[in-house]
Amino acid sequence: MGIREFPGGAPGGKSIAIGMRRSPDVSPRRLSDISPQLRQLKYLVVDEAIKEDLKWSRSVEDLTSGPVGLTSIEERILRITGYYGYQPWAASYKREERPRDPPGPAEAQAPVGTDTGGRPSPRCWRCSQAQLKKIFWGVAVVLCVCSSWAGATQLAKLTFRKFDAPFTLTWFATNWNFLFFPLYYAGHACKSAEKQSVKQRYRECCRFFGDNGLTLKVFFTKAAPFGVLWTLTNYLYLHAIKKINTTDVSVLFCCNKAFVFLLSWIVLRDRFMGVRIVAAILAIAGIVMMTYADGFHSHSVIGIALVVGSASVSALYKVLFKLLLGSAKFGEAALFLSILGVFNILFITCIPVILYFTKVEYWSSFDDIPWGNLCGFSVLLLTFNIVLNFGIAVTYPTLMSLGIVLSVPVNAVVDRYTSKIVFNGVRVIAMVIIGLGFLLLLLPEEWDVWLMKLLTRLKVRKKEEAAEGGADLGSGPQNKGGRARPSFAR
Repeated sequence: MGIREFPGGAPGGKSIAIGMRRSPDVSPRRLSDISPQLRQLKYLVVDEAIKEDLKWSRSVEDLTSGPVGLTSIEERILRITGYYGYQPWAASYKREERPRDPPGPAEAQAPVGTDTGGRPSPRCWRCSQAQLKKIFWGVAVVLCVCSSWAGATQLAKLTFRKFDAPFTLTWFATNWNFLFFPLYYAGHACKSAEKQSVKQRYRECCRFFGDNGLTLKVFFTKAAPFGVLWTLTNYLYLHAIKKINTTDVSVLFCCNKAFVFLLSWIVLRDRFMGVRIVAAILAIAGIVMMTYADGFHSHSVIGIALVVGSASVSALYKVLFKLLLGSAKFGEAALFLSILGVFNILFITCIPVILYFTKVEYWSSFDDIPWGNLCGFSVLLLTFNIVLNFGIAVTYPTLMSLGIVLSVPVNAVVDRYTSKIVFNGVRVIAMVIIGLGFLLLLLPEEWDVWLMKLLTRLKVRKKEEAAEGGADLGSGPQNKGGRARPSFAR
């Protein structure tokens, strides 16, 4: 069934018709002009095999013809009677010169996804193998995200026992962002069929910032604000670890996804979803309950405020990135994160120096600095960001988000044996509520449509099974003459 374009008909100068061409010398406008054809409508019988083609063709033409996208009743009758040469049943039989024979016993009894020999078809096997591979990589990514995030949190808590300098630790770990683009290019050189030089790849990734590339103006207007937000997010998170236990910090940071939804709904005008509003309410309720679990002590309230502020700044970073820069490819994201590392080295280095000389973050000698803990924390944080940004290439984004919420029970187990945390009923309920809200936020936007389709399919399947059972019962008994009773399907 071909698609033809011809002038006239639509406001844009073109109209599209499917499988038909309007005769130029005949153009009836009244039903009386086709009264013989109308009398033959009651004898019009359309084969079941081409009803779907007729329905599809009519619906497409209805949407594409006419100034308002709808066709009049007269136009429909003209098409149905074949006045314009529109005969989808004839086109159907042109594609198939003879009707297909009914399937034989071997074909009828073969299950879906198997050939006539009963073996799985190669296409089905390839699809299932690709899905299994993606799920396997998803499990690996989840474990990597969970272990790196929980490990970085616990190692930061351990570092503060000997090195009480959260901003210096933030600055030191952020400097490692410079390695993002070199690591990306190493992977590109190993995997890509068309290898490019570092300069060529850099210029291609710089197009993300505009036609002029990465200029000084772009650096200060599009990169510097995100560098400040990045540093502020990590500093507030690390400073909160000093005040409260790592379990509370990790579970409260999961509210970040609820804040992202609220800001996206307000700033980006994203689609409103009632289930996500419920998730945001659960997150806020979990924050209040977590504060109540510690009895509203000053240090716990400050720590909870710090981690909630970190989650809020992180949400602002993500929403502004989507608003100002849009979506980035892997190379562009790697270059952007490396630029954040360069910004940190050039413009943030002065702050740890000032804090040291003002003795806000002071250490007696450089030999007392636990370099192993600092480097280990930086490596784990770098691993977490690499997997979180580039793991989408091998698995589903939802699985990567699950790694963050799974780090909460890991931190809880570690805190249970290394600190004096008390898991009372209020704290456990707050953790469950925040975790539930986080999982609700992972639902896709069309989850309700998918659920309705699933329920509809289940209802149709039950009706088909009931109809098959009734047909079997109707064909079983025989009359006294030995002949089976005919069954008439309505």
